Amino acid sequence: MARVLSAAVEEAKLAALAVLLNNARTGRGGLPRTAAWGYPEPYTRDLLIGALGTFATGNEELVASLRRVLETLAANQSPLGHIPSLVDVPSDRGASDTTPLFLIALAMYRKYSGDPSFLAEAGDKAHSWMCYRSPEDNVLVAQEPTSDWRDEQWVEGFGLFVNTLVYSYLKLRGEADRIRTFEQYLGRLDVKGTGQDYVHGRLHSADRPYYALWAYKVTNSERFDLLGNSWAILSGMASPARARKIVAWVEAECRALGEQGQLSVALPPCLFPYVLPEDPDWRPRYQRYNPPGCYHNGGIWPFVCGFYVSALVAAGHSELAGEKLLALTELVRPARVAKVTFGFNEWFSAQDGAPRGQDWQSWSAAMFLYAADCVAKNATPFFDELRGSSGLADAE
Repeated sequence: MARVLSAAVEEAKLAALAVLLNNARTGRGGLPRTAAWGYPEPYTRDLLIGALGTFATGNEELVASLRRVLETLAANQSPLGHIPSLVDVPSDRGASDTTPLFLIALAMYRKYSGDPSFLAEAGDKAHSWMCYRSPEDNVLVAQEPTSDWRDEQWVEGFGLFVNTLVYSYLKLRGEADRIRTFEQYLGRLDVKGTGQDYVHGRLHSADRPYYALWAYKVTNSERFDLLGNSWAILSGMASPARARKIVAWVEAECRALGEQGQLSVALPPCLFPYVLPEDPDWRPRYQRYNPPGCYHNGGIWPFVCGFYVSALVAAGHSELAGEKLLALTELVRPARVAKVTFGFNEWFSAQDGAPRGQDWQSWSAAMFLYAADCVAKNATPFFDELRGSSGLADAE
């Protein structure tokens, strides 16, 4: 039985749909724009992540817009299969997450449309590109720093977020042998405890149930990546037992951050503990673009929080998911510049909760719609099937 959502959530859903329709109608070349005012460009990762919200609405105009995005990406794909960072600029390459996101959105569109052969050649080329991105030929893919959605965060080697995407698209493609190989090496992404006291000394708990932000050879980052761990829960990469432990850990740590004055909203930051100037992984550029509690260094991103709300549903925490959805509803109200009822801003400062990015951001609106759909249905469309096909045991 579907859950009845509050009037505030329903109001925000209507506003989110208006954002997506506006952005789909006002972009360049018949493609959607990334934000209504600040970003006229069609950024690939934003629009493909937003596919989850598109399918949640069932709005045929948005579905048709997504189809144009996929077709344009296929037309602008590199000869080796790489998907560009801007939908309509084939020379804008180098992103580590656009190609696996293309494969995921393509599989979702095929399922939604009932057309399993849609863009078959482009999908096969993209899969081949990803196969060659595994330097140890063990399915885990490596990336260059700042090449995923965090263009101001240093993630190197086997990044968690990108590899959760790989795990997901392999399942969607039915690549059973490669999934088994991936799962054999999954322990590489565990937090290894390599003496990073500057990280764990600031955490409330000594437990380490989550996956590392990145790992390579004997090194890893013990900072917590909310998007990567949420996607790990949704996809089934994290076992049900581990998923529950991650959720409990996140909630305990966020309470502690609030008590320390480092978190002013009832939703988790995208990364914590924050990178501080005295830390060995601090980079001078962070002072201007990525200070503690801001942007990719612990900012509050509505689209990431949408994934967290959905992951709570996947982990069996339906009541907590409802509470966090209400918190997300209040978060997406303020606008930084625009005179609108719901700002659906890009990101917020963790310390004061102020909007700091662009208003009417497509993926902020889209992931709100997806999260609301998950809470209403007590299910996670598209991801439910992935978790059901997981080979991981519930024993962690």
